[in-house]
Amino acid sequence: MVSHYPTRRSVLVPTLLYAQDETGYLSDEVIRELAERLELTELEVRNVISYYSMLTTRPRGKYHVQVCTNIACLLRGGEEIFEHCRQTLGIGGGETTSDGLFSLAEVECIGACSWAPAVQVNYDFHENLTREEMDKILGHYKKKGTQ
Repeated sequence: MVSHYPTRRSVLVPTLLYAQDETGYLSDEVIRELAERLELTELEVRNVISYYSMLTTRPRGKYHVQVCTNIACLLRGGEEIFEHCRQTLGIGGGETTSDGLFSLAEVECIGACSWAPAVQVNYDFHENLTREEMDKILGHYKKKGTQ
């Protein structure tokens, strides 16, 4: 992957995303190894991780449900969708279900304002949501995750 980028620093974010997809989060061990391989300090790597909300040093569920509650989503029911997810999954924001299948986060914006309210599950976007549609989405991932 490094050979496709002009500088080693340029490959950091794609490499972090790849590592996180493989392990579910960015452990201290992964951070140390990437810093060493890319000839960066651990602090430089951690600074990048802290900047991007899609990167995490804490384990998440197999399906990370991010509910947008920024202004467009807020006005079209984003908070209600978040509360519905919280009740349905039995967890709060920043938490993971006991089976490790779902984690939940309230986020500022996922760039889907025209289709609010919107939710992102891992890399999949779901727009113009109602509680009923959210139930179908969660059911789909639950079924997929337990197969």
